[in-house]
Formats: sequence, structure tokens, C-alpha cells
Amino acid sequence: MDDTLSITLRFGSWTLPMTIKRDEEYIYRQAEKLIKERFSFYTSSYPGQNTEMYLVMTILDIAVQSKRQETANDAEPVLQHLRPLLAEIETALKTEKEN
Repeated sequence: MDDTLSITLRFGSWTLPMTIKRDEEYIYRQAEKLIKERFSFYTSSYPGQNTEMYLVMTILDIAVQSKRQETANDAEPVLQHLRPLLAEIETALKTEKEN
């Protein structure tokens, strides 16, 4: 069984034929849906712009969402704050154990 799939994504009058991994079809379809939704939002919210501007707005919106998601999933800042606290707790436990 072939693990690739040929699909065509549609954005307005544009078509984008692609060959993707079969198990990623849902992700590509959801991405297509998100792009269409955001593009539609900007065309209705900011009438009179050209297509290129709507595309830039859409791309920026999705990129910002992506970066927010990355930041939300990044545990390193939290760990930086917790490490000193954990060291204090370990020190306190060692001191208590010695007494």
C-alpha cells in the first residue's frame, strides 16, 4: 500500500496539487480550511484591499497563532523559575534529614 496521497487544495481560483503522506491528509485539509476562514475574515473586515494584502494579513495571523502556541508549549521559562526553588527544597530536606 502506497503511503502517499495526491490531493488538490483550493484557494479561490487557485489550485495547489500536492503529494503528501496519507496520514497527514487531515492536517492539510484543516490547514486549507483555516486559511480560507482567516482570508474570508480579513476580506470582510477590511474591504477594498488587494488580494496580496489579504494574503499577507492571513499569513501573519496564522504565523502569530503558531508562535503563540510554541510559546505556550515551551516549558523552559517555567523550569528556569522552578530550578532555584527545587534546589532550596532539596537543601531544606537534606538539612532536616541530618537533624
